[in-house]
Amino acid sequence: MGTVNASRLLDYLEAPATPAPEPPRRSCFLDYDLPAPTLPPYHTPVFVPAHPRYTDGAAYIVYELFAHPDAGTVALAFTSPRHLADALGEAQPWVATSLGVLAEGMREHGVTVRLDPVVTAPHWTPDDLAAYAGAVR
Repeated sequence: MGTVNASRLLDYLEAPATPAPEPPRRSCFLDYDLPAPTLPPYHTPVFVPAHPRYTDGAAYIVYELFAHPDAGTVALAFTSPRHLADALGEAQPWVATSLGVLAEGMREHGVTVRLDPVVTAPHWTPDDLAAYAGAVR
């Protein structure tokens, strides 16, 4: 998974008007901030901020992790590419995976998954993407 990037989700989150009540603890999936009444099936496709990384001639995909003010390190997952682009910007690189596979992989590393979070600013800009592409060529 690599190192946690320096993004701070706190910089992008809208403050909720009133805190939401805690859902009842009915499922281990609650560890991933997925309330039991709306828990999507294991194989639900999700779109996750990620980008390629190259080391010693090998290429692999790195999920982008964020610092969250309450949940520590989190991975963001979106139920559609449109939701991801609306939250993080059109230039945000991403990969598609299954929610269950993502949640299990993140749990192994003590990382919480946030599904369709409210984010108010892009993470990658077109200039960032162009600079990254130029750096890895």
